[in-house]
Amino acid sequence: MDRSDRFRGLLLGTAVADALGLPAEGISRRRAQKMFRGRWRHRFLFGRGMVSDDTDHTVLVAQSLLAHPNSANRFLRRLAWSLRLWLLTLPAGVGFATLRSLLKLWAGLSPRRSGVYSAGNGPAMRVAPIGGFFAESAEHMDDYLEACTRITHTDPRALVGAKAVAYLAGWIFRDELNERPAVDDFLAVLSRAERDGDEEWTDLLARIRFACEHRLSVVAFADELGLQEGVGGYVYHTVPVATYAWFKHFGDYEGTLSAVLSCGGDTDTLGAIAGALAGATVGEAGIPTDWVDGLLEWPRGVGLLKAIGDALAHCSAGKQPSSPVRYFWLGLIPRNLFFLVLVLGHGLRRLAPPY
Repeated sequence: MDRSDRFRGLLLGTAVADALGLPAEGISRRRAQKMFRGRWRHRFLFGRGMVSDDTDHTVLVAQSLLAHPNSANRFLRRLAWSLRLWLLTLPAGVGFATLRSLLKLWAGLSPRRSGVYSAGNGPAMRVAPIGGFFAESAEHMDDYLEACTRITHTDPRALVGAKAVAYLAGWIFRDELNERPAVDDFLAVLSRAERDGDEEWTDLLARIRFACEHRLSVVAFADELGLQEGVGGYVYHTVPVATYAWFKHFGDYEGTLSAVLSCGGDTDTLGAIAGALAGATVGEAGIPTDWVDGLLEWPRGVGLLKAIGDALAHCSAGKQPSSPVRYFWLGLIPRNLFFLVLVLGHGLRRLAPPY
């Protein structure tokens, strides 16, 4: 695979996983097993799937990278305006911490001061393109990760989770991983994200090692973390489960996604993070065709994601600014209104059995 194929896989992998997990978001594992039997497939609208904020934010980060590959400050300013305008398109399901941050941006606060103290999943779900883009430049990667995280989340744990995802993505691109790496190498990458004195992250790495050595399933590993009812919105739950699934089912996109989605909880974000890593590993061709073809999206459809992936590959090679890929972004308003109606419909459906 070349870099373009990996970037396509990363973006398509995010979108497909986001759409697959969305109908099951917020449902306990036990109830999800009753409602969604058999192979995971699109169930949002008559066998088709739509994406949520996880994919939206990943696209905004990718477009901002294209515009400003040499300045984290300019990248941050563009991302801030992109997020402001994104909020005007009436997206459904915006995380509370992200919403508060975007309102602070609209109130005139600097993107360096707009973040709120939260250890949610927002940064981790959108940073995989940064890891692939700066795979050979750790210093630049950290500058961009800091900017991309603190614009919405200031809790240090949010940055650790974002670094873990981006560092793994960078490793995939830099070493062109095509075989499952050694456990020690996998944990060494995750340990680089650790901040001094973070005993909770150190304990999580020990738990991941235990799971690897005892070949625990992804669901069993989630149980070891006390997540029997589902993986919630806490980044120190989501990132360990998503990254362990990537390692456990290395090179198998469908296996990775099936494992994490079966954990229940915040399935769209959990899936998006694991899907980005698995997609970058296997490339576009490694993602099941029916899952890609099942995406019902406009104006940010499959063609746009592929075009952005190609542009990221070209831009990352020379680090010269490039024009973001153009599309009719105002079309997001009617799209999101339609999406909101469907989300409300799914909410009503959850009032009915099976419980």
